[in-house]
Amino acid sequence: MVAGTHWLAAATGMSVLERGGNAFDAAVAAGFVLQVAEPHLNGPGGEVPILLWSEAEQRVSVVCGQGVAPSAATIERFAGLGLDVVPGTGLLAATVPGAFGGWMLMLERWGTWRLADVLAPAVHYAERGVPVLERISATIEQVRDLFVDDWPTSAATWLPGGRVPAPGTALANPVLAATYRRLVAVAQAASSTREGQIAAARDAFYQGFVAEAIAGFSAKTAWRDSSGEVHGGLLTGDDLAGWTASVEEPVTFDYHGHTVCKTGPWGQGPVFLQQLALLSGFDLTGMGHLSADYVHTVVESAKLAFADREAWYGDTDVPMADLLGEAYNAERRALVGPEASAELRPGSPGGRVPRLPDFPSPGSAGTAPGVSGARSSAGVGEPTVGRGAVEQVVSPDGSVRGDTCHVDVVDRHGNMVSATPSGGWLQSSPTIPELGFCLGTRGQMFWLQEGLPASLRPGARPRTTLSPSFALRDGRPWVAFGTPGGDQQDQWSLNLFLALVHGGGLNLQEAVDAPMFHSEHFPSSFFPRESRPGVMHIEDRVGAEVVAELRRRGHEVEVREPWSLGRLSAVARDGVFLKAAANPRGAQGYAAGR
Repeated sequence: MVAGTHWLAAATGMSVLERGGNAFDAAVAAGFVLQVAEPHLNGPGGEVPILLWSEAEQRVSVVCGQGVAPSAATIERFAGLGLDVVPGTGLLAATVPGAFGGWMLMLERWGTWRLADVLAPAVHYAERGVPVLERISATIEQVRDLFVDDWPTSAATWLPGGRVPAPGTALANPVLAATYRRLVAVAQAASSTREGQIAAARDAFYQGFVAEAIAGFSAKTAWRDSSGEVHGGLLTGDDLAGWTASVEEPVTFDYHGHTVCKTGPWGQGPVFLQQLALLSGFDLTGMGHLSADYVHTVVESAKLAFADREAWYGDTDVPMADLLGEAYNAERRALVGPEASAELRPGSPGGRVPRLPDFPSPGSAGTAPGVSGARSSAGVGEPTVGRGAVEQVVSPDGSVRGDTCHVDVVDRHGNMVSATPSGGWLQSSPTIPELGFCLGTRGQMFWLQEGLPASLRPGARPRTTLSPSFALRDGRPWVAFGTPGGDQQDQWSLNLFLALVHGGGLNLQEAVDAPMFHSEHFPSSFFPRESRPGVMHIEDRVGAEVVAELRRRGHEVEVREPWSLGRLSAVARDGVFLKAAANPRGAQGYAAGR
């Protein structure tokens, strides 16, 4: 079974399984196709965290394909440029591209296919073209003036013939295809073995011709970014050569007979587990799925967990044992009252004193320190749920027009993968003309304030929102799942999981289809880091009575159109059956299997 956010990626993964590849081969092939099919949502310059179950090893592992800040990226360096927030576009926010290394590590350690075979579908689509989604066209339309006026290399790549590609037309990227063909050629010339070719391709990317092009572009060019000023980049060849993807243990929490696995707190993943730790003391089944009591309790618990994310998470020593401990959560659970809270309330795990960043004022999009205006902020942040002036491709009715990507795979052996590639989207920074892709801007998630867990430090990982999910049931692998959505990922994914556990027998597809909701109470992880205290979004399918009761309790409810929130997908092992589900929202998610 394969499920994901684009039909070409899911179909590619399924074709790999049908030709004898395993789940890891299929996920890698699908991941590279996503770079071509959804270039407004991810690219080779981005990153990928992966959760996987190896049937041979009988364990869950985390592959960290999240790159780090350059050695020259210091708070003092940004202060010298007159900045106290990291720009959301351009070269200054670039971290080491981690997606290629992450995919290669999984292919090398757990896969069976050769590099040329897993890259072949992506090369084919990049050369021949993919059908332009309405969302791709709308994204390029939004940043057309930026490309024409300031980023000519991007205009050359994404405005063929000087025009925004229309929905349904073919969009090719022959330069990217040539880059991947060259990687394969270098790899095959260096070694005759599968593992040797993967290692050679990785070297070519991080120490060879790809790294040289990235470092040269970063050092020798300067571009207007969301600060309104023109800046060069900080990435060097040494930064790329010094980074490697890694394999880590997941952070876990047991909930009603299920063990949920997430990345470490260098990402936001454990906030899912903190919500479970709080909710374990409530009778969600008794409240009734999607009742006002149920939604209120989940949202208020999310506010507390995400407040802890702001105070404690980062690529540093995070007190996760205390944050997930029963005594701590019993104390925090008592803060969930009958009315909606209006404050951001981090806790004190183990008696530690929380420290929050100096956030921009609520509603201050486009006016945060270092921001010169909304005109230059087209393309900033992660293209997900819109927030004021940095809203990404959002229609007049406020419906979501873009996210990131996700893919899930389970094979006949029982291996499972959940991966959330993102970053390096076409609107993040100027295209590198020799390579056909741009650098990511994940560095915008660092704080330019000293002494915080997520403060900018050379060699540190940004506190990413990318958050694949994996759950075991009674100790056996059960479901791999995830969604695009930035800060909403660990709310929408939680909604899916809770629907499976407390939804009264909902199947996998019904849980994906169920009305979604989320809170915007806490500060955004993306430039310019605004928050909307008390605001929550919910699809109108939940019913007018539920909305009215939530408002009576003090929630500032923004009712969204039906089928407008979330882009979840999932695969599952249920006894002798394999199952998959994909999101109908946006009419491009796809699940396949046999």
